[in-house]
Amino acid sequence: MKFIKRLVIFSLICTFLGVTTIFGFYLYVKPELPDVATLKDVKLQTPMQVYSQDGKLIAQFGEKRRIPLKLDQMPKELIDAFIATEDSRFYEHYGFDPIGIARAAVAVMISGSATQGASTITQQLARNFFLSNEKKIMRKIKEIFIAVHIEQLLTKDEILELYLNKIYLGYRSYGVGAAAQVYFGKEVKDLTLGEMATIAGLPKAPSTMNPIYSIKRATKRRNVVLARMLDENYITREQYEQAKAEPLVAKYHGAEVELNAPYVAELARAWMVKHYGDDVYTSGKKVYTTVNSKLQEAANHAAVNNLLAYDERHGYRGAIKQLWKDDQPAWDTDKIEDYLTDQPTYGELYPAVVTQVNDQTAQVTVKNHGQQVIAWQDMNWARRFITDNRQGPLPETASDILSPGDQIWVQPLTDDKQESEDLPSEDPEVLNEQRFTHWKLSQVPNANTAFVAMNPENGAVKALVGGFNFVHNKFNRATQSVRQVGSSIKPFIYSAAIDSGMTLATLINDAPINQWDKSQGTAWRPQNSPPTYGGPTRIRIGLAQSKNVMAVRTLREVGLDKTRHYLTRFGFDLDKLPRSETIALGAGSLTPVKLAQGYSVFANGGYYVQHFYINRVEGPFGDVEYKANPKIICRKDCQTNKDNAGFDEHDANTEYAPQVISAQNAFLVREMMYSNIWGGGNWSHGTGWNGTGWRAQVLHRRDIGGKTGTTNDSKDAWYDGFAPDLVATAWVGFDDHSRDLGHTTPNPNIKDDIHGAEAGAKTAQPAWIEFMKHALADVPHQNKQIPDGIIRVRIDRATGLLTNKPDYTSMFEYFIKGTEPKEYVSDGVSDNIYTTPSGDDSSLF
Repeated sequence: MKFIKRLVIFSLICTFLGVTTIFGFYLYVKPELPDVATLKDVKLQTPMQVYSQDGKLIAQFGEKRRIPLKLDQMPKELIDAFIATEDSRFYEHYGFDPIGIARAAVAVMISGSATQGASTITQQLARNFFLSNEKKIMRKIKEIFIAVHIEQLLTKDEILELYLNKIYLGYRSYGVGAAAQVYFGKEVKDLTLGEMATIAGLPKAPSTMNPIYSIKRATKRRNVVLARMLDENYITREQYEQAKAEPLVAKYHGAEVELNAPYVAELARAWMVKHYGDDVYTSGKKVYTTVNSKLQEAANHAAVNNLLAYDERHGYRGAIKQLWKDDQPAWDTDKIEDYLTDQPTYGELYPAVVTQVNDQTAQVTVKNHGQQVIAWQDMNWARRFITDNRQGPLPETASDILSPGDQIWVQPLTDDKQESEDLPSEDPEVLNEQRFTHWKLSQVPNANTAFVAMNPENGAVKALVGGFNFVHNKFNRATQSVRQVGSSIKPFIYSAAIDSGMTLATLINDAPINQWDKSQGTAWRPQNSPPTYGGPTRIRIGLAQSKNVMAVRTLREVGLDKTRHYLTRFGFDLDKLPRSETIALGAGSLTPVKLAQGYSVFANGGYYVQHFYINRVEGPFGDVEYKANPKIICRKDCQTNKDNAGFDEHDANTEYAPQVISAQNAFLVREMMYSNIWGGGNWSHGTGWNGTGWRAQVLHRRDIGGKTGTTNDSKDAWYDGFAPDLVATAWVGFDDHSRDLGHTTPNPNIKDDIHGAEAGAKTAQPAWIEFMKHALADVPHQNKQIPDGIIRVRIDRATGLLTNKPDYTSMFEYFIKGTEPKEYVSDGVSDNIYTTPSGDDSSLF
């Protein structure tokens, strides 16, 4: 009894000393303990994502990849795997596990090393949020105290949810949602049991036990997790054996980008940083841009392919580099593939190395695609580039173009005609390999391009291409490149003329100008292109055929200063518009997006709308934090103020776009741009004529119009035009302003060859046409909307005066009521001068 009594006293003293020690440690570290209440409102660092308007992922910005999930969104087997492996008594302890600590201590004494962990899930959470990973006793003591606090503050499920979203699992992935995407390219709900066990095994050593770093280590660790799940009765023996036998297949999966729009993504990133600061990269915000995925893909295809076509017709500049010469040993396949791994890929242009050249074929090794063959028809375009204006003779054999050892660029061309039933796989990557693909010799273009499409009703940018390739050059030519606009300015000049009282039937003398310039000591002689002249000509024809001398004379009629200030109505900066008559020929400079914005005024009936790219911003849980509120067009019954911008009485936040030109003026300018495509006259009587944009007739639509633009010496080529609810601008030029687009001779080896001097119609319009072909595929034809105050009058084609002759010498023309001609071309009285606006417009063309 005396022994038992002493033992009890000793135990009580030890207990007292232990409690006192623990309490003392607590008092000692208490000032350093963080406020765990912050976990109640924790914001997990999640990357910012950029989407198209229709929900296609464009880009992701942020160092940490995380996909926050609620606990009920995670498979039970995945949760069980973590609990079985990391903390089997998770639902039983109060933050730390004395039994687990004792078990780990025994393991250390037996083995001499730490073979078992003693940290609970709550302790790991405490360490991840509040502490470092340094291995010190004091850090461990703090970890335990913080874990106890966390258990008092949060429920077990809340702790588990935070842990599974916070924990680092390798390759910049944080949380199980990101790990599932990074390693397997899946959502957690789609993981197999073996894949779940693989992820659950990562916390022990995420950098070295992941399946990308080592399949062997990851497999071994996965099997340990499965064994723990079996021991804890979370899975059956059959499930264990099946998952253990499952082959572990993993590779790095980047963010699942669904839409290629890097220039738009960069605009969105810069906008977000400006409005939210640098913390936006870890905010988990979702940015929905205004671009439409279908239109963006059409713009990508049209702009880049058109640029490559321009580059190819000017000739082949040769290999990037020659890796070995004829008198040197050829590289083996492994060495070639290792070399290509370090070479960039630009969109659809892949680096390749020529390994063998035959009479009219060449064998090449393509980056990530192995051995391929380039057929003669896919390389015979490549006559030698001499200068921008000269090309060499047509090649006759493949050796005229290529040599073994050449590092070149190739482009895959897919046979879209292959029947889908011949391609049984549902996997997109496998499907792409199954589809027959041949490879074409190509090259990185020296020139560049930009393309913008927007909704003229509100200014929303629907598609934007800032250059050939964002990886190749990040400069955004659509928004940053200020270029001379050439004849693209003429619709605005003629709009000023209509505002000053001219009509589509007004005659302007299409004759050479020879004016002495005292300041320069030379004569200014603007010329038409081509240099043909027709004498007195109607304004409709002058714009449609882009007559330079008519534009200058029209400018003189309106007045230079008056015209310059008039152009500011369209959003153009006065300081970008030279105080010179050369402004009529496009000496002013604008960005493509500004020019498209200006053309929107004509397309929407006279209203100025500001372009914008961001539609809305959502927080990480879907709450809308920002929504664009563009000025809208209100054509009647609008409550407006003196600035013609006001607020709807039903919505105090609705602001109206100001009307900067009349609906009648906008309509008449559109009429001239219709003629730019469809021309006029009577072909059967030899008086038919085409506008400079006649190539767009292939679209077979009468509801489109546009204007070509070519600057002096063809340094810039433009096409700007409109279609139902859409305005688009295409530009091609060199970043080097001193370099012109040049001239080409015919190349019979190029299908649909374009040759001669480069200009807006040849160099930029093909991109516009190709874009509209896809953009308008499902858009019904829109009937012409004729505003009030517009009438039609039968006029004589030659003089623009009234006529009563219903034959090929006459046509119906539109006028603002009161501006129609009052005289007849000859004596006679017509009792049917006016026609209803709803009549057939076919005679107009």
